[in-house]
Amino acid sequence: LGAFLVCAYAAKEATKKTKKAKLYVPQIDCDVKAGKIINPEFIAKCPPGCQDVKHRVYGTDIYASFSSVCNAAIHSGIIDNAGGKILVQKVAGHSGYRGTFSNGVRSLSLPRWRESFLVSEGKPRKGVTYPSTLEYSSSKSTAVKSGNDHVNVPTGDIVHKEYQTSPVPTPATQMATTTPTPTTTTTDPSTTTPKPTTTPATTRTPTAAAKTRPDLHRVRDIAFRGTFTSASNRNILRPNTGIQRQEPVATFRRTASSPAHLGQPPSTHQWSLSFLSLGFSSKEELNPKPLESISQGNPNCKVDLSFLMDGSWSIGKRRFQLQKQFLSNVAQALGIGSAGPLMGIVQYGDDPSTEFNLKTYANSKDLRNAIEKIPQKGGLSNVGKALSFVNKNFFLDANGNRGGAPNVVVVMVDGWPTDRVEEASRLARESGINIFFVTIEAAAESEKQNVIEPNFVDKAVCRTNGFYSINVPSWFSLHKVVQPLVKRVCDTDRLVCSKTCLNSADIGFVIDGSSSVGTSNFRTVLQFVANISKEFEISDTDTRIGAVQYTYEQRLEFSFDKYSTKQDVLSAIKRISYWSGGTSTGAAITYASEQLFSKSKPNKRKIMILITDGRSYDDVRVPAMAAHQNGVIAYSIGVAWAAQDELEAIATDPDKEHSFFVDEFDNLYRFVNQLIQNICTEFNSQPRN
Repeated sequence: LGAFLVCAYAAKEATKKTKKAKLYVPQIDCDVKAGKIINPEFIAKCPPGCQDVKHRVYGTDIYASFSSVCNAAIHSGIIDNAGGKILVQKVAGHSGYRGTFSNGVRSLSLPRWRESFLVSEGKPRKGVTYPSTLEYSSSKSTAVKSGNDHVNVPTGDIVHKEYQTSPVPTPATQMATTTPTPTTTTTDPSTTTPKPTTTPATTRTPTAAAKTRPDLHRVRDIAFRGTFTSASNRNILRPNTGIQRQEPVATFRRTASSPAHLGQPPSTHQWSLSFLSLGFSSKEELNPKPLESISQGNPNCKVDLSFLMDGSWSIGKRRFQLQKQFLSNVAQALGIGSAGPLMGIVQYGDDPSTEFNLKTYANSKDLRNAIEKIPQKGGLSNVGKALSFVNKNFFLDANGNRGGAPNVVVVMVDGWPTDRVEEASRLARESGINIFFVTIEAAAESEKQNVIEPNFVDKAVCRTNGFYSINVPSWFSLHKVVQPLVKRVCDTDRLVCSKTCLNSADIGFVIDGSSSVGTSNFRTVLQFVANISKEFEISDTDTRIGAVQYTYEQRLEFSFDKYSTKQDVLSAIKRISYWSGGTSTGAAITYASEQLFSKSKPNKRKIMILITDGRSYDDVRVPAMAAHQNGVIAYSIGVAWAAQDELEAIATDPDKEHSFFVDEFDNLYRFVNQLIQNICTEFNSQPRN
């Protein structure tokens, strides 16, 4: 009995200790967006002070994943500005997000987004294990909890590395990672190939799936010994052929047990010696020399440009060199510089890695020298993986992304990709990235059965009208497309994937200043105009704002080219003085068409937003019809005594999506989010051809 009591007491004490074990809750910053965190469900702690307009929130109850997590929690009422613990659950994307004002936070509307999340009280759900640290999809990373013998560092494609380290006494340790390096364990084993490693302590996790699709990977002529093998003579290699091949960095023979497309890469020591044999050291490669000079560049071509360079084994040593020469010629033709184009390069094979980003080199000379020193990665041609990487990691402020310059990706492909590109491309396009494809030596008729995704170019490019794709019959004629490609990427008016509903319009406000409005209500109207304007990205190359006030007469308050910053536009709206007089709405529409929209840029969507509180003294139908025929998209907002039939005549069809009515001026604010959502919905419904 005594022994039984002792055992029972020990079990009870053990149970108490187990119950006392507490979950370590990681803290996140106010600006962290849900989409940057990989974990599908997690508990986190928000700091105080996150209730700020700069931490944007999109949606109500269900939020778009690029919302600030903590400010969304405040909007939903889960926490207040003092911070606190929250539970976040990722859910599927929605076709529309409704903006509201709640708990001191104004959320914005959005037509659609690829991923959503829910926020609730920070209590664990029964049966769910929550991470004590969070995984980030960009350069942010966190170490695993104390006591473990390795640290997982997430990158944009959820790639983990394992580094041997001593136990960590603290709950969590931050680690920074900026440039992707060869990986050892991936979440997509189906395309994993053993790769060279530069980290001695790295461990390799073997995967049986690495042997999938061995017969799909093509290889060019073996060493290009001064001769050229035509595209029609390309071979599809089979497993266990024992063929010897000269690789770009070192010559080695496959073992008989390996698939033909999986060569045994040289050791770390051999890899470093290969760098030296080419005339530069691995240290130079990892640490580029400081810029010799900073060029202003070509001001007529201000784009942020990423080239996806094909480093797969199929391309061969000679063709890889031709590709580098092509990129060098493009860099020279672009005129790289701080006020012109900036260019970075990502090389892809099995996995993508950044060779250098947008801010690494600020003139063509330094950039060309760096291109010449790029070694070949090898592996498959995983273009879809590379596009996902660029979308998540490349165009960041920390990497030199300038915001006001269009984002452009040019994908170089030898033959065809070895993975699917459609979904990754769609997400990149929705992020505002213009995707171009340069395909060299496309699949012959006898090879088309090996292409994983037929018509992959049309599924990937920004538009399917031929502007965004160039097919080159031979690597030896690649030099001929340098100028055509440069001309296209510099034609910013045609880079339509940079255009979103918030940055591609000329918006003209036509404001009723008649006597019936009154001074106080007129100020309310101006606040309504300002609230709409501040939701758009305003600059001389993005959305531009103009305003007309009318009574019997008309007055141009400011034109589209008058102000090029959001603050200047908002200040100009605030300075508009109330006029007072009659109501000639028809004449005002004609005046706006002539004085505002006739000076609109060809690549801009012309949007007229007319606000009135009464029936017009003149006809509105004919002027409105003329405006519609000239490409003006008209929205009408009526207040109090405005005539419904006139509002519908002014509005673009369908009327119900372009015409609004409120009974009093103080309720105008209710239509800000609805109006913006309708503008965005209409924009996103445009076809891709």
